Amino acid sequence: MNLTLYVDSMFASPWAMSVFVALKEKQLDFALKTVDLEAGHARLPAFRDLTMTSRVPALVHGDFILTESTAITEYLDEVFPANEYTVLYPKNSHDRARARQLQAWIRSDMMPLRVERPTETVFFQQAYGPLTEAALPSKDKLLAAAERLIQGQYLFDKWSIADLDLAMMLNRLVLTGVEVPKKVADYAAAQWQRESVQQWLAFHQPS
Repeated sequence: MNLTLYVDSMFASPWAMSVFVALKEKQLDFALKTVDLEAGHARLPAFRDLTMTSRVPALVHGDFILTESTAITEYLDEVFPANEYTVLYPKNSHDRARARQLQAWIRSDMMPLRVERPTETVFFQQAYGPLTEAALPSKDKLLAAAERLIQGQYLFDKWSIADLDLAMMLNRLVLTGVEVPKKVADYAAAQWQRESVQQWLAFHQPS
């Protein structure tokens, strides 16, 4: 199969986590390599020339290299299809489009909330203060969308990679003491307990 996943050495990228979980859910064997972003290793010629974009996550599949988490997860779903592997995106075209919309939105919007509740507050229990007025509209928009989208255990009829990405965004609130509706808190907690997610979180535990 010859798969290698490059992630940040701190295991703090939610997008690297998304691809790691996708590979685990599909039960694919892969090598895991880390890149020290703080030391600037992603900008070194070797990694830059390998990835073209100098970004993690990066997936190497044989002689094909791909970056950007949603591009990678969509590629994995196409190359390792549903008849043999766990699917990452819903089969229904409307649901699949909604999952992709949700992923794109989470990655491109709500910047004030992401600044005030960075992934370090989720993964490493980093200190944080109350949300400021600048972040409250993002919080309200996120919770309104979550309450509308969450219908049960998952967003759609089965788990999808969009469940993980939404849970990560919600846990910026849930795990930092921000009050959220019970339905939302229960949903985020359930996604966090998936075995594939727990395997990523284990990288943050003392050895």
